[in-house]
Amino acid sequence: MEAFGWTGLVADLALIAALVFGVYYRRHRRRHMVVPYIGINVGVYAVVTALLGAEIGIGVGIGLFGVLSIIRLRSDEISHGDVCYYFASLSIGLVCGIPLDPFWTGPALGLLVVAVMAVIDQPVWHQRYRQQRVVLERIYPSRPELEARLIEHLGAESITRIETTVTDLVRDSQTVDVTYRVAGPRDRSLRRRPVLAR
Repeated sequence: MEAFGWTGLVADLALIAALVFGVYYRRHRRRHMVVPYIGINVGVYAVVTALLGAEIGIGVGIGLFGVLSIIRLRSDEISHGDVCYYFASLSIGLVCGIPLDPFWTGPALGLLVVAVMAVIDQPVWHQRYRQQRVVLERIYPSRPELEARLIEHLGAESITRIETTVTDLVRDSQTVDVTYRVAGPRDRSLRRRPVLAR
């Protein structure tokens, strides 16, 4: 392996370790996602390195990246945040595997990805917002009624998004994905929680 290859490999391993263990795992504590993130990163790095060492056009490599980017994991539901980490892992493996000039360009771009993920995944940006799937005991025909019930049930300050995923007419139940804002300590002291009128 050439000097660049060793430099790119070391940079790739260091960056993916920083992303997974320094940012993702420290904040989300999901052990089952550690192996996929590292595995897909190292796999992309290995494939890119092999393609560049063979008589294969760059279009094949770009096509491979496109195929990998549209893979949908059907065995488990993953959040949009987890998908973002997947793309970050792919990107780091790609930029570290391609011999750019000067040699530090790839690692620098990978470091940029890690830094951006560390900033945008700060808990301070999201601590007052929650997302949940809720199964309600009956079907609510109007949006105001539904919002009032969810505010009461979740202790929310306000509802920012509601999407009904299942309406079961047989069991008279409704399943919704809801994004809401929780009241801070100061807000709780200034206003009472809304209660659904019965």
